[in-house]
Amino acid sequence: QVQLVESGGGLVQAGGSLRLSCAASGRTFSPYTMAWFRQAPGKEREFVAGITWSGSNTYDVDSVKGRFTISRDNAKNTVYLQMNSLKPEDTAVYYCAVGRRALQTSVSTTLEDYNYWGQGTQVTVSS
Repeated sequence: QVQLVESGGGLVQAGGSLRLSCAASGRTFSPYTMAWFRQAPGKEREFVAGITWSGSNTYDVDSVKGRFTISRDNAKNTVYLQMNSLKPEDTAVYYCAVGRRALQTSVSTTLEDYNYWGQGTQVTVSS
């Protein structure tokens, strides 16, 4: 059974840092793009950052550029999201996801291109 488990969320003051982890089990995800999405109350789920299977390509949205860094460890079947200089508008439930197609060389920001999802971890940034 495929399972993605996120951890590392919590409450932090503005300007602080958190590191999210997503551990995958049930199969190897090393050939697949992995990504982080987030969903704030009353808003749609949005793409935050993604990384291709080899780690050679990453992409993150403008609102987090220079503050968030995605990385992966294929040996551990784990993807990370280092979040620095957090802002109150970063408050959301953060989800990790695995891409549908193997060996992609670019990162998709489309929710439908991901078919495995974690249960989410809450990140709350106070002002």
